[in-house]
Amino acid sequence: MRARITAAVALLGALALTGAGGIVYAVEAQRIEQQQVTEIDQELAELDRLQDQGLNPDTGRPFAGVGAMLDTFLARNVPDENEILISWYDGGPRRASPTTDFARTRLFRDTARPLVPGGGSARVDVPGYGEALITVQPVRSTRDAGALVVVTYLTEARAELRDTMRTYAIVALLSLLLVTAAAAWLSGRLLAPLRTLRETADDISESDLSRRLPVTGHDDITALTRTVNGMLDRLEAAFVGQREFLDDAGHELRTPLTVLRGHLELLDTGDPAEVSETKELLLEEVDRMARLVGDLILLAKSDRPDFLRLRSVDLAGLTADALAKARGLGDRAWVLDGDASVQIHADEQRLTQALLQLADNAVKHTGPGDTVAIGSSYDGDRARLWVRDTGPGVPPEQRGSIFERFGRGAVVPGDEGFGLGLSIVSAIARSHGGTVEVQDAAPRGARFVMTLPAPAKEDPWPGS
Repeated sequence: MRARITAAVALLGALALTGAGGIVYAVEAQRIEQQQVTEIDQELAELDRLQDQGLNPDTGRPFAGVGAMLDTFLARNVPDENEILISWYDGGPRRASPTTDFARTRLFRDTARPLVPGGGSARVDVPGYGEALITVQPVRSTRDAGALVVVTYLTEARAELRDTMRTYAIVALLSLLLVTAAAAWLSGRLLAPLRTLRETADDISESDLSRRLPVTGHDDITALTRTVNGMLDRLEAAFVGQREFLDDAGHELRTPLTVLRGHLELLDTGDPAEVSETKELLLEEVDRMARLVGDLILLAKSDRPDFLRLRSVDLAGLTADALAKARGLGDRAWVLDGDASVQIHADEQRLTQALLQLADNAVKHTGPGDTVAIGSSYDGDRARLWVRDTGPGVPPEQRGSIFERFGRGAVVPGDEGFGLGLSIVSAIARSHGGTVEVQDAAPRGARFVMTLPAPAKEDPWPGS
């Protein structure tokens, strides 16, 4: 990634500097050529002024002829650099300022001769000098034919531009190297957290998820670092929970398996009565293990997306149905504490399962004639379902642990549970985005409350 970023910056810098150099060269070349044309026009304008005067500035008398006027013009004018002034009369070139052999060449004669009668310009390639512009300005005269020829060496005029561009190329190359080095250094610093992230990810194993990335700055990479740290927190919690889950499950399954093994080892197959008694005992243990495995599977599924089947649920109807089903759990004074007539978006079966689990727990901790109440409410934002009993209640020091897997408070005689019931209730509430807690009931007992963030589902307008 660092190499790609550096290469991209170098490429963009090279393109930008090359483009800027090309634009500068084109603009400067056009300016130089325009400057040469301006200088030629100046020479021709001076010739026109001399013709308009018609007098020799040195003597104050009229010129003896075209040749005299052109020779006087060449004697009084100093040509610019890269420029040659040549007089043309009597059928050919006569004088040149400064002196040059080019005026006597066939190339010059063949190029200038067609332009003498009417004037004009032509470009030629002069050996040893490069491109040249030949401009001819005829002299206005009714007696003689003549012209002023201005030769401008364009290649020499552009030599300074080429030197400038050569200097620009050197400076641009050095600048590109400096920018590339800065890009490599800066990209290395910016990508350092990503390298640390990769190295940390390489070092993390299933047995060690405690390492975290250092968080510095406030940029997007810092936000990514926080996200990865949060993901590692969740992974560590998941792995720790998985290990605890397996340890707890193994511990709980070890007891019934030991019972099964012990009875099978001591079984007298020749005694029908003992075989029958052992069979019934073993089947009870198998049923207990099946119930334990079913509860463990239910807890394992609680984190899956398909654990809930959400639909519109009538909270009042769900409360009444749960109370009707709970009456078969024991001989208690069953009471409806209240119900909320509202439609919520939830899993009716899971909520009923949680209420019945709480009701079964209340039955275990109460006696015949004690009150067990089920109720629900809705305050416009949250739905609450609860089970209340008039039993001994839950001590404050046990209220946090009873919702953990295999966590148990006071165990009543005859309770063959595994301590998974309340953890199932907690999983159902958590999967709905809610919570479950235990409170003191009035005048005595415990009140288990599930709070769900369940906005009401609006009923559609009836059809007309």
